[in-house]
Amino acid sequence: MPATSPIILHHFDESPFSEKVRIAFGLKDIAWTSVRISRIMPRPDLMPMTGGYRRTPVMQIGADIYCDTQCILRELQRRFPEPTLFPAGNQGIAWATAMWTDRSFFQNTVNLVFGSLADKVPQEFIADREKLRGARFDVAAMKAAIPQMRDQFRAHLQWIETQLSDGQKWMSGDRAGLCDVHAYMNVWYVRQNLPDADGMLAEFGSVRAWEARMRAIGHGHRSEMSTSAALDIAAAATPQTAIMADPNDPNGRKPGDRVEVMPDDYGKVKVAGEIVALSPQHIAIRRHDPRAGEVVVHFPRAGFLVLPA
Repeated sequence: MPATSPIILHHFDESPFSEKVRIAFGLKDIAWTSVRISRIMPRPDLMPMTGGYRRTPVMQIGADIYCDTQCILRELQRRFPEPTLFPAGNQGIAWATAMWTDRSFFQNTVNLVFGSLADKVPQEFIADREKLRGARFDVAAMKAAIPQMRDQFRAHLQWIETQLSDGQKWMSGDRAGLCDVHAYMNVWYVRQNLPDADGMLAEFGSVRAWEARMRAIGHGHRSEMSTSAALDIAAAATPQTAIMADPNDPNGRKPGDRVEVMPDDYGKVKVAGEIVALSPQHIAIRRHDPRAGEVVVHFPRAGFLVLPA
């Protein structure tokens, strides 16, 4: 079903997680609005909507704000079920691949990229990422670890190659799907940043052909908007999220409870609000901001902590 408000993606072009969503827009042939945010803080027009959540990207539809690509892709599939992200079924394992691609595969990839670019990384970027991670962003250590990171990156590529080794064009069958979207992010990131990407992919013929097919999907139909215009849309809109309880919530949470939500790995900024909707994969909380008005902020459950406020 089409959205009554524009699909707005707050992102920056260099962001690998944003590329994951942009490719999903391409697969589903979606018209969307790009709001370019800075690679580093501050982001004064976005924080009123997210409540401080600062990982990239964020999707906005009116006054509903979707954080983390798990949550964003799930909402896109709900609103735009065809063409599906699951052409061969296997929805459970397809969703679960995010825990591979977004964690171990991504950490390996980001260490390889920044280790290789160590001498070119601006100090203000390093300082920003140390605040995001809550730990040192040690480019010297990343540089020293390049041999190990190359080994591990090759191992991840071999998994993709194996999945494609029977001649199928896509990881999930005869059409591109969520498994492809997840895995492509890290290959794209290396391609964008490392001049020797061809050499790293040379032994993986199926991966190289798959990468070219993924790139050809494109990004759907993109238009541009300012950060201030997006904030104005949120302030003028009313959240559309319906109240939904989860009778099997293992901690007895229910709509109306005050909680704080934050990632469990990095970017551990607590976003406080009142629960609106709950499910095994999703939590939505209502919050108020002087500039954004009333918004509902959506998070996934896997990889996020829900704490009493």
